[in-house]
Amino acid sequence: MNDVFITRTAVFLPNEIVDNATMEDILGMVGNQPSRVKSIILRQNGIKNRYYSLNREGQIVYTNAELTAAAIRRLFDSSLQLEDVNLLACGTSLPDQLLPSHAVMTHGVLGGHPIDLLSASGVCCAGMHAFKHAYLSVLSGSANKAISTGSELVSPVLRAGNFDEEYKMLRMIEEKPIIAFEKDFLRWMLSDGAGAFLFEKERRGNLSLKVEWIESISYANELDVCMYAGAILDKGKFKGWKETTPIDWAKKSYFSIKQDTRLLGSHIINKGIEFAAYSLSKHDLEIQDVNHILPHISSMFFFEQLKQGFANQGYQIEDHKWFINLPYVGNVGSASIYLMLDELFHSDRIKLGDSILLMVPESSRFSYSMALLRAV
Repeated sequence: MNDVFITRTAVFLPNEIVDNATMEDILGMVGNQPSRVKSIILRQNGIKNRYYSLNREGQIVYTNAELTAAAIRRLFDSSLQLEDVNLLACGTSLPDQLLPSHAVMTHGVLGGHPIDLLSASGVCCAGMHAFKHAYLSVLSGSANKAISTGSELVSPVLRAGNFDEEYKMLRMIEEKPIIAFEKDFLRWMLSDGAGAFLFEKERRGNLSLKVEWIESISYANELDVCMYAGAILDKGKFKGWKETTPIDWAKKSYFSIKQDTRLLGSHIINKGIEFAAYSLSKHDLEIQDVNHILPHISSMFFFEQLKQGFANQGYQIEDHKWFINLPYVGNVGSASIYLMLDELFHSDRIKLGDSILLMVPESSRFSYSMALLRAV
């Protein structure tokens, strides 16, 4: 087996920064009325800025494949070109279409040569599943150089027009003129962007990150669906878009992203701590010995809970070891861990020998990934 190193990282964030005051100007107001919960959600999630691939007129400027390709291109220079890469693994929550796959469409935008591909589906862990495939491919010798990506193009799904039909129906039957909280909640949580990592079996340049291990797990065997799109919960039954008519797709906003916030609050931290304890024990690692801890969190609301959860397990972590950029880049789903590691990688905070722990939860049906890197 080869040693495997992340030798380069890159990100692409579309258009200009979107602050809290500007969000609804771009996404629009459902029923031409300001959201009743926006200010509450933004106060809790702590996000001040994010990026949208939409322009001010609500039009898509970059597709998901184009965002991903833009990040990948930033890995290259005169010493490394796409033709040198054997494998491309792409993870995302919402590809541009049902078929073909996201990796195929990204390859089409990139051009270049025929290449081995993987498309990883899911939500936040999709980027880590692509990471794992790229890592294992280089580890086994199946690929000499591999790229993994995480990317999201979610803003088009958050546009007000996607909820107008449901809003009209609610008005017609004299219910409260507001879309369900489970849908409005995520309109103020998510943003767009892409990140890419290059994996090689040898170091490159002055700093590379050796991948020591990666672990992933799903708790779907014991927990229900929490975050979903292309489906609804109908009288307690999870109902996918194939089970109904196109008329219902609009009336019930099937393709909006929805979240059961009660399930989220009950399990996302507890199961994450359980999985972290298992992984740390398996690899005989004391978290106190880790130099940098990069947790993907959807909201700063969960950060204190995360720290307290570790403390309850006897893991006392000094504040300076945490690295989070959520408040100023937003929650970019599967790309978030790429954005965090890229910022840290290009800072002056990493010293040779430092260890870096990546922690990614996924609330869709409660999956988790962790990886340990070491600066060499």
